[in-house]
Amino acid sequence: MSKQPDPHSNLHSEQGGLAGEHPGRARNPIVKVHDLAWLVFEKPDLDQAERFAQDFGFTTALRTGDELYLRGTDVGSPCVLIRQGTQSRFVGPAFQTGDPRDVRRLAEATGRAVTKLPETLGGVAVDLVDPSGTPVRVVSDTQDLAGLPAQEPLPLNLGHDVRRANATQRPPREPARIQRLGHVVMQSTTYLETLNWYLEHLGLIVSDFLYFPGQRERGPVMSFIRCDRGATPTDHHTLALTLGAANGYVHSAYQVADLDALAAGGEYLLDHGYRRSWGIGRHIEGSQIFDYWRDPDGFLVEHFTDGDMFDRTMEPGWAPMTVSGLAQWGPRATGDFLGIKPGPHVLHDLWGVVNALRADNEFDVQRLGGFLKGATS
Repeated sequence: MSKQPDPHSNLHSEQGGLAGEHPGRARNPIVKVHDLAWLVFEKPDLDQAERFAQDFGFTTALRTGDELYLRGTDVGSPCVLIRQGTQSRFVGPAFQTGDPRDVRRLAEATGRAVTKLPETLGGVAVDLVDPSGTPVRVVSDTQDLAGLPAQEPLPLNLGHDVRRANATQRPPREPARIQRLGHVVMQSTTYLETLNWYLEHLGLIVSDFLYFPGQRERGPVMSFIRCDRGATPTDHHTLALTLGAANGYVHSAYQVADLDALAAGGEYLLDHGYRRSWGIGRHIEGSQIFDYWRDPDGFLVEHFTDGDMFDRTMEPGWAPMTVSGLAQWGPRATGDFLGIKPGPHVLHDLWGVVNALRADNEFDVQRLGGFLKGATS
């Protein structure tokens, strides 16, 4: 019997960049943000949004007639702000600075004004727009919500290391309690311009680049980007950007305590009629154990645990963008997760591709071919 090829061979991102490739960071950024603060959405049905959020593992921090704030158990700002709107849409991300002077510095550099945030959030903000047209808010001095009782990781017997004796494991089927917002992934028709904007304005740095198979010489088409906090390790990616035929939201990710919380929480979601998009598995870039779900409005959201943490000394890795390169183990990525599942959206998506190919942007016929090759690799 012939030996089956390893689908992960030559995919690992520890292979660094070549001479002349993108360095993955700006020489002198305007500021260096410390983390994501929150994400903003608009939805027409706040009752439905709140039901899913609580089943997914959020706690309601604020509910009014036209606003819903969702939080995790960690000390800090709410993770998600949802406003009443006529249609479901992602508005944009907010980033937190470590120094209040950074908001003013960024405002002066971009010709924008510093504004006060509502009392429900506290602090000040500067509102920007990235090259893809996504509103980006940078905030400081926001008021922290006190921590909530957390879901503790279960003690594990690992190999011969016995940490649990004369006791059973019975994780309950209940919502996985969200600890915090981890990252957001967005798509852009002007990927490289948008990437450079985040590096230069917010001081983010790249952990990993992906390129279309056979097109490395044309440069990357996806980047996993983290905050630069010097010697303090931060999430492998706080923001990820990918080249696509449209601008907008791809998914957002929320940390939970451990694999049991993630898996039992997934069983709870299935019991309550929600739809898993892809999982459970472990990624390559970032190493997270993941589980992806669709909320009632179709937004893709992720539970994750055990992600990589990098300090500023880690240089970018490079790898081809392929389906088999999305996970070390777990089921093959689904058409739903990849955005290629047949359905009523197909004609809309095809029209979007046609418009993108006609427009003056980075998404051209060669890039489309690279995407299709990666999606079947």
